[in-house]
Amino acid sequence: MKSACFTGHRVMTGDISDLENRLYCFIEQGILNLGLTDFYVGGAVGWDTLAAQIVLRLREVYPIKLHLVLPCSSEDQTAKWTQEQRTEFFRILDLADEVEYTAQHYYNGCMKVRNARLVEYADTRCYCFWQPGNQRSGTYQTIRMAKAKGIMVVNFYRGTERKTD
Repeated sequence: MKSACFTGHRVMTGDISDLENRLYCFIEQGILNLGLTDFYVGGAVGWDTLAAQIVLRLREVYPIKLHLVLPCSSEDQTAKWTQEQRTEFFRILDLADEVEYTAQHYYNGCMKVRNARLVEYADTRCYCFWQPGNQRSGTYQTIRMAKAKGIMVVNFYRGTERKTD
């Protein structure tokens, strides 16, 4: 089993359909060239949702698995989301191969625990959408953990996929 995780901002800038196509190609290349089979996603709106949607599309073609690692109950996590966001979250939740909750209820710090768990499961890649300079975000924290583990981090911010320094 080779695995990857995703981390990224909830609000994404730029052409989302272009971003979606680029991420699809990178994940597919990871499946074909690196043997990636398991993908770990944190279940937030934005980047996490986009990543999960793409993994589910690719799962129709390749024998891969989508694992959701959620920071708290689905009800707590989606409490402030729009109805459209909640509907898509529960669709993805129903289609996931595995769901893990790192806590039963939201608490200050549950996202950090979830992020650490994502990195714990990943062994090959961390695909991210991180605005360089935003070093106070959970995304940056997750990138630092992935790098410390020796996982290559590929950043999709602004259309230039590259290994982060």
